[in-house]
Amino acid sequence: MASDDEQIRVRAAWLYYMEGLTQAEIADRLKMTRLRANRLLMEARASGLVSITLTSRLESCVRLEQELVATCGLREAVVVPTPSDDGLVPALVGRATGEFISRFLEEEEVSGFGVGWGATLRETIRNVRPGSRPGMRVTSMMGGLTYGIELNTFEIASELARRWNAECHYLAAPIYAGTPQSRDTIVAQDVFEEAFARIRATDVAVLSVGDLTDRSLLVRYGLPRDVNIAELEAAGAVGDITGQFVDQSGRPIAHPINARAIALPLDELAKIPTVVLASGGINKARIIAAMLRARIAAVLVTDEQTAAAALDIVRRP
Repeated sequence: MASDDEQIRVRAAWLYYMEGLTQAEIADRLKMTRLRANRLLMEARASGLVSITLTSRLESCVRLEQELVATCGLREAVVVPTPSDDGLVPALVGRATGEFISRFLEEEEVSGFGVGWGATLRETIRNVRPGSRPGMRVTSMMGGLTYGIELNTFEIASELARRWNAECHYLAAPIYAGTPQSRDTIVAQDVFEEAFARIRATDVAVLSVGDLTDRSLLVRYGLPRDVNIAELEAAGAVGDITGQFVDQSGRPIAHPINARAIALPLDELAKIPTVVLASGGINKARIIAAMLRARIAAVLVTDEQTAAAALDIVRRP
């Protein structure tokens, strides 16, 4: 177990090197003098704690990782410190996810790799180590927006495939069909049957989740105009994964929106060998807890504050 002195050095180093705080801001944040903050940073460099990356982990994050694995049946959890600026959460969680994926691929044979969309996954792709994997198939796990932004499923899948020199396959459809019937008609076409067969054969899928606030990209950009948040909340929704809304237990809500989503149904998603859930921010604690209860994900990557809040929700009766 790391000493208290080492832990405070690690936290000071994280704030300085990873979040970009000044020494004065660190001193204020950690309730110490600026002189001590400066000394901690000098000790961190001199001791080898800091090189290009931090070579030690915060004990509180490690403890949360262990509790998440034990309580929620995860194969692995990765928890990073929560930044003072919540706008940095996607970048920090994405960086940790990129490192996890890079390490995973060095240890495991993967032929099919699926990706979702969003700010965290955009940062994930930026942080995976490039390589040559011409035999790998990268595929989008859900339909996308009908106009191009760099957070879209199409852009994320293509950029990841480019970094790995891998095949790229799209689920070339919108996130939602107009009606459940039109969704069934779309996915019954040969081209979509083949696409869903590829998705079902995925070895690893990296996905994010959304809440029900305006911070959600799906709420802002992808939700059909004939569906509103109030009716989703009334149906028990706490958020979505791949455009499908679930209740606090992680079960799909009884609402037509789920039957319109052009994505793998959640019971089939749970059969993918390794689902990595990469998402952070306290606003997502309820939907992350729902996913943990449903045990869809094998791996969770999130931030410290969100991990603690989600774990607390899971443990409630």
